[in-house]
This record gives sequence, C-alpha cells and structure tokens, in this order.
Amino acid sequence: MQILIHHPHLKPDDASIQESVEHILGRFESRLTRLEVFIKDINGDKGGVDKHCSIEARPKGLDPIAADHEAENIPAAVTGAAEKLKTQLTRHFDKL
Repeated sequence: MQILIHHPHLKPDDASIQESVEHILGRFESRLTRLEVFIKDINGDKGGVDKHCSIEARPKGLDPIAADHEAENIPAAVTGAAEKLKTQLTRHFDKL
C-alpha cells in the first residue's frame, strides 16, 4: 500500500504522519492500493481549529473512499481523519 502525503506550505513530520496512518489503517493494507493524505491550514496565522486533513483510500477494484477532520494541530487532524476512514472502510468491506 502506497501512502502519499500532500501538504503545501506546511512542514509536518512526514514520517510520523505515515506511521500514524499505517497504525490506524494497516489492517486494510491488502485491500488498498493507495492512501492519499491531504493537509492544509485553513486560517493561516490566526490559529484555532484550523488544520484540515482529508484522507482518500483507493480500494482495489472499487471507487475511492474519503474522510476528513479538522483539529488544532496536524497530528490530531490526521488521527481524526484516519479513525473516520477506518470506520467507513470497515462498514464498506463488511457489506461486500
């Protein structure tokens, strides 16, 4: 499973993001071809709950599934989005 991380104008630790995503979504590794993680800062320097993470999963032979989350920092946004995506993938694969 390939994990691509996109974060224009931000400098998060890619290794920790990848580890977090792998830890939460690793059980689906054999069923996914790729995960794309998109991170952006909504408010710039204003602060607050302004980090947005969207994760798109590409299941083998199926349409993409995505989830997103907003939080005060990048690790919390990534974890929140990954947890939401884990729930969606679990439901989706259980239906199959």
